[in-house]
Amino acid sequence: MKKRITAFRRLKQHHLEQLSEHFRVDYFPELDSPDDPAFREALREAHGLVGAGLPITPALLDDAPHLEAIASISVGVDNYPIDELTRRDILLCNTPDVLTETTADTGFALIMATARRVVELADFVRRGDWQASIGEAQFGSDVHGKTLGMVGLGRIGAAVARRGALGFGMPVLYSNASPKPELERELGARRRELDELLAEADFVCVTVPLTAETTHLFGAAQFARMKPSAIFVNIARGKVVDEPALIAALEAGEIRAAGLDVFAQEPLPADSPLPRMANVVALPHIGSATVETRDAMAQRAVDNIARALRGERPISLVNEAAWHARHD
Repeated sequence: MKKRITAFRRLKQHHLEQLSEHFRVDYFPELDSPDDPAFREALREAHGLVGAGLPITPALLDDAPHLEAIASISVGVDNYPIDELTRRDILLCNTPDVLTETTADTGFALIMATARRVVELADFVRRGDWQASIGEAQFGSDVHGKTLGMVGLGRIGAAVARRGALGFGMPVLYSNASPKPELERELGARRRELDELLAEADFVCVTVPLTAETTHLFGAAQFARMKPSAIFVNIARGKVVDEPALIAALEAGEIRAAGLDVFAQEPLPADSPLPRMANVVALPHIGSATVETRDAMAQRAVDNIARALRGERPISLVNEAAWHARHD
């Protein structure tokens, strides 16, 4: 008898065909709620779960007694109770590597867009306000040669740093990461305590994972330590930032601008001032949102779940302890 997989969120036809060749697939491309009766019924028989964006709770796991593995179509795993999954010997897989370069592109796009005021001045032209040669009121600032402060220097952080150091001649500082001697040699990166980095950097780019320690890592005290000319870029998770503190810092001129791809609540509430602020570039969480990368992420998730349900080690395994519990 074929094992069963419950897939939620949209997959390409070739991914569904690949799964259906060896497994029975229950597919929910437009799942609005984990309480959907058909979804919960499928979950009760599922050996594997594939998808993204759905918070997985212990109560939901209670309704999935046969579950062996979850393949998330994401690199972030803050929607998953990792300790609880490990306790139940459920493998959790994600999709690192395949989205690294694309997400770094997004981060550097935000650096460029905020520094050169791309969105603000494109709107200036669109409104018909460009009636004469621009003056200092419309000037941006250079990116090349400025100091890039990376808060977090994992795969994505390192890729952003390479773009800055090798492409734009930017001195690189980093914090909130273990020492990276190989990147120090390659890029000339220098490790700093966070407070020191904030005081020195012209651009502060955040790429840390969301954990208890990084929640609200950036608040009023951190923005106050930055240069008034500094630009803040967040491509990590929205809850790394105390948003009211960021808004206050932008309004008071404590920092010059912010480029944001992630927010505490997504989609942004209608009353959020962030997208209406001239010195903010706000994107709808597009970090990995290209045709090629989303296809690669889905493929990695499909490969992960197939390997897990065949008893093989997944390519991208988050909770090693669950694997050892099954196979030692």
